[in-house]
Amino acid sequence: MAPAASLHARELDARRANRLFYDALWSGARLINPERFNTWPLVRSLISAGGRRLEVAPGLRPRLPIEGTQFVDISAPALHQLSARGALVVQSAVSALPFATGTFNLVVALDLIEHVEDDRAALAELSRVTSSGGTVLLSAPLHPDRWSAFDELVGHQRRYEPQRLVGHLAEHHLTIAHSAGFGMQPHSSRITDLGVWWLTHHRATALWWYNRLLMPLGLRRQGELSLAPGLIATAPLDEVLLVCRCERAPFAATESA
Repeated sequence: MAPAASLHARELDARRANRLFYDALWSGARLINPERFNTWPLVRSLISAGGRRLEVAPGLRPRLPIEGTQFVDISAPALHQLSARGALVVQSAVSALPFATGTFNLVVALDLIEHVEDDRAALAELSRVTSSGGTVLLSAPLHPDRWSAFDELVGHQRRYEPQRLVGHLAEHHLTIAHSAGFGMQPHSSRITDLGVWWLTHHRATALWWYNRLLMPLGLRRQGELSLAPGLIATAPLDEVLLVCRCERAPFAATESA
């Protein structure tokens, strides 16, 4: 099989696995308002009056205001609930966003690029639909040597070496303006291992407990985001939040995808 065809086949397999996992998760979950996440003060500061905004793959954990925001996801159950709350929704993969170039002033894609087989294509699309001078809010898990059964179970394709991630962003005209430690994964490996066992052997029960107990507890235990200019020290981090500026020559916003 040719390399391009092989990559496409792997991308389809990864997308199918992600859809199956997250359709099961979101089918039994409630929509959580973005104001409940520690990202809300940051998001509120990034929203400009009259600016168009897009969030990709939020599931039922959106970080942008729901009403009036454009959302893209591969999960129909998640899109159904978002639409019922006044969101604009479309079912699509990040590697082929159905929007014109430069459409959005603010693009959010948290917990996404590590799930995509072709992450460069994903970053290219996120950058393409962002206006020149616009903002892209991303997150990514770090340090490949910390790969665990949890990563594999939830459909991660990779963890990132920090400087390689910076290089990938630069290839697509994205410069890190601010960053912070991020994520709600338990610090205890024993808790993570127990969660992996339950998800592997009793998935429906594990997802029920996650949605009704573990997620609410995680929300209560969130710390305030501590943003710093540029890329913060990454050695102690499991996951990083990145506020990126799209810095390239302006182009016509009417250019087709």
